[in-house]
Amino acid sequence: MEAKTKVHAEDGKQEIVITREFDLPLALLFKAYVEADIVEQWMGTKVLKLENKKHGSWQFETSDPKGNVVFKANGTIHDFIPERQIIRTFQIENTGFDAQLEFLDFEALTADTSKLTMQIIYRSVALRDQMLKLPFAQGLNMAHNRLQDIVTKLK
Repeated sequence: MEAKTKVHAEDGKQEIVITREFDLPLALLFKAYVEADIVEQWMGTKVLKLENKKHGSWQFETSDPKGNVVFKANGTIHDFIPERQIIRTFQIENTGFDAQLEFLDFEALTADTSKLTMQIIYRSVALRDQMLKLPFAQGLNMAHNRLQDIVTKLK
């Protein structure tokens, strides 16, 4: 089965462009990114902080069944335009990855469908390429599939 989330990485560039069309109205797609309880469900992580405003910040944490923290990420929200755009930094703690800059653009396609375009900019081509060696695209597609399933139930 072909992945619905498309990841485009042009050789020699420091960015990745991710696109995904959802069978969700724009308002519900945006809600999936800004309401902590929904984010926790589709991302499979705990939301410690999610300040959806210009100059806000966010922090996520995932623990294993024994309670050991295995993933911690955080960032700053640089701009926030409801149902249109979120510009934020994203940094995974305790890894060799620097912070990355993310532009999340939300677009209505029809009354019942919408599109997310994410442009992620890395500090270097090498860091971008290192990220692409991980099961990044597969994990993102799985998360977006969960988002679609969970938010469809909210319609």
